[in-house]
Amino acid sequence: MVTPEPLAPEPDSKDWTWTIDRPCPDCGFDPAAIERAAIPTAIREATAPWSTVLARVDVHERPAPQIWSQLEYACHVRDVCTVMADRCRLMLEQDDPAFENWDQDAAAVEDRYWEQEPMVVSEEIEAAAEDAATAYESVRDDQWDRKGLRSNESVFTVETLGTYLLHDLHHHLHDVGA
Repeated sequence: MVTPEPLAPEPDSKDWTWTIDRPCPDCGFDPAAIERAAIPTAIREATAPWSTVLARVDVHERPAPQIWSQLEYACHVRDVCTVMADRCRLMLEQDDPAFENWDQDAAAVEDRYWEQEPMVVSEEIEAAAEDAATAYESVRDDQWDRKGLRSNESVFTVETLGTYLLHDLHHHLHDVGA
């Protein structure tokens, strides 16, 4: 039996960059509570609950057609860790790099998030989070203010990109009730 492809959720067109400056009213993440030296540990802590989430019996079920399943959110978390680790390293290696566009909604469809194996995704999240944490552990004191430019022209520093990543990780745990 072939599982039909679910309808793609409405693309998220919100600009979430405000989460580097003020608390998120939905998930409660407060960027002011994060010290840059704590980013690696915070990445590891914010991704640890996914192994439990991915063991849930309803991990494949969407709460509504336009909302990702827990598995789809997990795949996104894995991929966002990889993208942000790459961007962190790029800012450390190049002056003012422009980031390649990453369309998270297209990635979900192209990689068929809903068909992935939950326990494999769990292992992949752990590896991707460790890679991101390691990238942030490599940041020297004089590198935290290095800049990078997102395709929508949002400017990030190494530090604010880490904060942005942490919000994403916390917010998606909130999304899945973890």
